[in-house]
Amino acid sequence: MDEIHAASPMYGARQIVFTLRREGIAAGRNRVRRLMRVMGLTAMVPKSAASVKAPLNKVFPYLLRGLRIDRLNQVWCADITYIPMRGGFMYLAAVMDWAMRCILSWRLSNGMGTAFCLDALYDALRLAGRGPEIFNTDQGVQFTSAEFVDAVQSCGTRVSMDGKGRWIDNRFMERIWRSLKHEAVYLQELANGFDAQRVIGQWFEFCNYERPHSALRGDSPGVVYDRLTQDADQGYRMAA
Repeated sequence: MDEIHAASPMYGARQIVFTLRREGIAAGRNRVRRLMRVMGLTAMVPKSAASVKAPLNKVFPYLLRGLRIDRLNQVWCADITYIPMRGGFMYLAAVMDWAMRCILSWRLSNGMGTAFCLDALYDALRLAGRGPEIFNTDQGVQFTSAEFVDAVQSCGTRVSMDGKGRWIDNRFMERIWRSLKHEAVYLQELANGFDAQRVIGQWFEFCNYERPHSALRGDSPGVVYDRLTQDADQGYRMAA
């Protein structure tokens, strides 16, 4: 179901049932609808909607609209997705430098608490040695929690959040999730968290240090990020 959703995010329970049946898998609509709720899958949203909004938590405005993002550590973004495994699933949180397209940190968790998102944030801060100017997330309860917001703001960073239901506001993380699943996760059955840790780690290492990126003039995100981190002149500008 997760693979079908990633390939066709507009599908609801009815379309997923039809697709499963074409593949020889018997499943009723009620069961598919229930599993979609458990997995956090929502039609018309091209991601596994892992983050659930907390009505009482403060939501911050989206600060990236119309902003030219072309500097190291200018904007970081974070998101959560669902990783299917044999007999269960885990959740993956990652932090990315928006301009460099570099995955700065990531953490896996069995649950949806705020702790693993905070761990990913702290890992990114240790790597960069500083916080970004702006940190963008969705409106999920993990990111709107007082603990997470305080941790971001304590670095002198401004908090930005996607508009309600606007996956496109964090589109680069959506592309990362889709590529990760189709190029790594779905190609082999993950038996447990150790398998997931290995496969995801290898893929992020490949993405950061081997795969060329057109927006970076053919360089790899991690190579560019590391070079600019060590370079006092951070006047780098992305190719149009």
